[in-house]
Amino acid sequence: MPSFPANTRNAIITGWGTAQPAKVLTNHDLAEVMDTSHDWIVERTGIHRRAVGGTTVGLSVESGRLAIDRAGIDPREIDALVLATTTPDRCVPASSAAVQHELGLRCGAFDINAACSGFVYGLVIAHGLVAMGANKILVIGTDTLARITDWNDRNTAVLFADGSGAVVMEVTDDARGGQLLGWHLDADGSAERFLYADIGGYIQMDGKEVFRRAVRIMVDSAEQSMAQAGVTADQLSLIVPHQANIRIIEAACQRLGVPMERAATVLQHTGNTSSASIPLALGAAIEDHRVNPGDLVLLVGFGAGMTAASAVLRWGDGLPHHRPEGRR
Repeated sequence: MPSFPANTRNAIITGWGTAQPAKVLTNHDLAEVMDTSHDWIVERTGIHRRAVGGTTVGLSVESGRLAIDRAGIDPREIDALVLATTTPDRCVPASSAAVQHELGLRCGAFDINAACSGFVYGLVIAHGLVAMGANKILVIGTDTLARITDWNDRNTAVLFADGSGAVVMEVTDDARGGQLLGWHLDADGSAERFLYADIGGYIQMDGKEVFRRAVRIMVDSAEQSMAQAGVTADQLSLIVPHQANIRIIEAACQRLGVPMERAATVLQHTGNTSSASIPLALGAAIEDHRVNPGDLVLLVGFGAGMTAASAVLRWGDGLPHHRPEGRR
């Protein structure tokens, strides 16, 4: 288990933003074109509707700009852009390059692909950059899965959607508090065959196998992060899980001993947005005032690969009171 060097510089979230396409597909819409029903989808996934459309760059720019505005900083102050995505708009270059340009950043920019665990991977990387001297990092999680979803396959079409979420992370001091207390990253390449998409192809998924493994690897990752942080599940104020399936979230929370009322869930109206999943749920929790300075927050996800990632944060006093008009 990794350990923190003494006197490590830490970071807190000072701004956030989310974005979803305008086009909404309800379960009833899907029932008109495939053998399914609203009740069937809700019972098995918890999803009622999802948004589809847009590009990875476009959605990233939208969420990233909101995060920067809410942080109240000049885009030129950002030292690095980390974009977590499994659906870049092009094979080359990385989509982060176009996002960097559109946002007016003057810094390094790179994509990471850890599928649905990508945002937490990015968050841990951002903390590492801050520990090495960076002051402000923009972390974005965006996916446009509708482009690689077979809309004739009810096993996948009812799940996947598009969206983006972003946070600005800034180096902290004692006055604002906040800290990354524990983290865990993992991958099991022997299980990649259960959820994948070939280049130019659609998502292929063995749903039963993914479900069976997902709960186990989410719980294992969360427990390792909590052990490193020296905290227990009953001390958590909020858990922000990957929004894949409500039954997976319920099973993971039950095994961790965390009541569902302490879990942030938005998948009922977002669907599974992969890298955008956790920041969309986190953004909603912030909007609803569910996190306060000093709270312990667990972010945990799993994804194709199969990857897993988690982080325990002590929430800092980094969010300004002003909220721009027109937020999403």
